[in-house]
Parts: sequence; C-alpha cells; structure tokens
Amino acid sequence: MPAPNAAASLPDIAHYTHVPNRHWGRWLAVAIIILLIAGLARAFAVGQIEWDFVGRFFTAPAIMTGLYNTLWMTLGAMALGITLGVVTAVMRMSPNPVLQGVAMGYTWLFRGTPVILQLLLWFNLALIFPRLGFGDFSVRTVDVMTPALAALLGLGINQGAYTSEVIRAGMLSVDTGQYEAAKAIGMTRLRALRRIIFPQAMRVVIPPLGNEFIGMVKLTSLASVIQFAEILHAAQNIYYANSRVIELLIVAAIWYLIIVSILTPLQMLLERRFARGAGGAR
Repeated sequence: MPAPNAAASLPDIAHYTHVPNRHWGRWLAVAIIILLIAGLARAFAVGQIEWDFVGRFFTAPAIMTGLYNTLWMTLGAMALGITLGVVTAVMRMSPNPVLQGVAMGYTWLFRGTPVILQLLLWFNLALIFPRLGFGDFSVRTVDVMTPALAALLGLGINQGAYTSEVIRAGMLSVDTGQYEAAKAIGMTRLRALRRIIFPQAMRVVIPPLGNEFIGMVKLTSLASVIQFAEILHAAQNIYYANSRVIELLIVAAIWYLIIVSILTPLQMLLERRFARGAGGAR
C-alpha cells in the first residue's frame, strides 16, 4: 500500500498574512520614559536656577583645583587599596593560619565601619597620639596628619579591605590544577602567583575592580568633611560665599559625570583586553 503524501496532510497557509509583533509594551515604556525626561528637563528649565552661574563657575580656579585633587586622590587611594588588597588576598589564601587570621581581621575591621568614620579617626589622630616617632625623632601629629594624608589613608586602607575580596575571588576562579602544575615544575608560590595565577585571575578581577575605581571617584567627596579640597568641598566653599547652592552642586555633578563617562569606556577596553581568548567574551 503506498505511503500517503506528507505534503497533502499539511494545512494550506498560503492565504495567511504575516503580521509582525508590534511590541506595544515597549512603545508604551518608551513613551513614558520620554514624558518623564521631558518633564524633568522642563522642571529644571523653569526652576529658579541661574544657569549663567553654572557656566561662570564651571571652570573657576577653585573648581579646577578641586578636580585635580579629586583625580590624584582617586589614583593614590586606589593604588594603596590595590596594594593592600593583593597582599591581604595572598595572606588569606596562605596555608599559614596566622596570616589568614590577620587578613580576616583587617577585612572585618575596615569593612565593618563606615568610611566617613575612618576619615574622622585618621584626621583626629592627634587626640590619641600627640606626637609620632621615637624619642628625639618625633613630630607633632597635627603637622603630619593633614587633610590630604588623612583622606589618602582613610580611603586607601578602607578600599584595600574590599579589593582583597575581589582579588581573592579572582584567585579562586583559577583551576586548582594550575597551582599544582606550577608546584610540579618547581615554581615558588610567589613566582606562580605572578606568572600563572594572577594573569588568569585578571579576567575576573578587572570588571569589579574597575567598578571600585569609578566608585572611588565619588567616594572622595566624603573627604570634604575633613576639609580636603576636592570638587565638592570647592563647590561648598563657593556657595557659602554667594549662596548659589544648587548652581554649584550642579557644577560638581557635571564634573563627576564627565570623569565617570571617560573612565567607563576605558574600563570596557581593559576588560576586553584581558578577556581575549575566553569563551563567550564580547
């Protein structure tokens, strides 16, 4: 008996019209977002904001000095934080229980207290130790612990506690066989970390570390409470004199957005470089 024709059993769909999916929900969401943005723009346009002052003080010398201080403080605090983070992560991964305990205690202490509290403690260190040094080789603490140094220590040491967990996560992402292979060919632990483990861990470390770097740019604003002359502190000093509070805060906000907008694509390029050869990397 001949097999039935498979094509004859299928329904005829030639007379149907193809109708694309309209995605009405997406269009509605876009319309709502546009209305909200337009309403926000109108509110700022008709609000009592003197935009002339924003343009006048955007490149004021005090603001430019604050911008410079923000940038170098970000770099310095992150350099200190990364250094402490790498050392702490290596100590945490060490088989030595003493090193592990010290690393865990450091992370617990500085992640468990607010950054602003740590800044205030460093800035007021002279209340505990009036002089620093030994014997005749000592100086007054108030002469050493300037707002810049207090901000650098407070932000950098606090950042080291968070960075250590980022570095440790990257080290844990490397297969255990890499450690065993390095040991089998006679590499010391530090040499294996430098030549094998850290290069592979960077693919995991770079994204959160880049995020921490961008966060540090904004975190420097907390140093204004100890009179460090970064962008926000400079803006505050100006609006204390002319009472243009919102205008100067807008100036500071624009500069923060500019810095973050420059750093974000640089972070993406760095991520792409270290992700070369990884499956699914884009």
